[in-house]
Amino acid sequence: MKILFASLLGAACAASAPQTVAAAGPAYPSRPVTLIVPNAPGGAIDILSRLLSERLQKTWGQPVVVMYKPGANTVVGTDHVAKSAPDGYTLGIVVTSHVINPTLRKTMPFDTVKDLAGVSMLVTSQIVITATPSLPASDLAGVIAMARKDPGKMSYASPGSGSSMHLTGELLKSMTGVDMLHIPYKGSGPAYTEVMAGRVPLLIDPLFSSMPYIKSGKLKPIAVTGKTRDPSAPDIPTVAETIPGFNVQSIFGLVAPAATPRDVINKISADVGTILRSADFKARLAEVGLTSAPSTPEEFDALVKTEIEKWAPVVKASGATAD
Repeated sequence: MKILFASLLGAACAASAPQTVAAAGPAYPSRPVTLIVPNAPGGAIDILSRLLSERLQKTWGQPVVVMYKPGANTVVGTDHVAKSAPDGYTLGIVVTSHVINPTLRKTMPFDTVKDLAGVSMLVTSQIVITATPSLPASDLAGVIAMARKDPGKMSYASPGSGSSMHLTGELLKSMTGVDMLHIPYKGSGPAYTEVMAGRVPLLIDPLFSSMPYIKSGKLKPIAVTGKTRDPSAPDIPTVAETIPGFNVQSIFGLVAPAATPRDVINKISADVGTILRSADFKARLAEVGLTSAPSTPEEFDALVKTEIEKWAPVVKASGATAD
């Protein structure tokens, strides 16, 4: 009887052992990961996504496939992420429009805060205010003085209504009390042409995109909008040097579906942070005007909420809408 009981007990243990291993599952990631980019190929977000995917692929030993899903000012791609299986195998890059859209759009197919989990802040980039070379003012104080002298006559170009560049101008107006006219264009290309030709006095666009024109003398730099001067252009002052507290930067972050297991999110965040803190990766980012800015998942979630609250009154005051 004792021999029979021992045999049965041994068989039971043997049967249960594989089940325990199977329940634990393979270590993440055990298969390819998809990285959703909510824009068309090209620009800073494209460069960032490819650099990041290459490094993650080396770290994880699994393919990290970049997939473009542009549309509706990044809503289409981010909606795909929000509705994907919450298993860590579909991640998405989000940009500044992610925190503007909840106010800009009357209807959203997902809840920006509830349906997505922050994984990490990735990078920031500077926005710059430039002027046509013939503009009499050469600094922000001079621009503001001109705008106050002739309310409504000073105008600024942006790559589109509701863009972060447009709303940077609106925030500037609200913090200074000046009346400037916004002239939206369909993309940065035509905006550059009009400002360089002197038909529009001011332009607000990313610093990296503007630098070739600044260096060639086709545009006159007025101020960068971040809280500190940019290392790539230390001679350009910040808006905050004239208007204390002003701080606007383009932000790029990584998100996952909200129900993704916390241990998976924490692992991805830690691995991404290691990459972003490496000296060679930071140097490569700097070449394309991006500054490494890793964070914890909790810090990025908090930033998203803060930025939504920051931009909501600016969007409402501007009257901009995407619907």
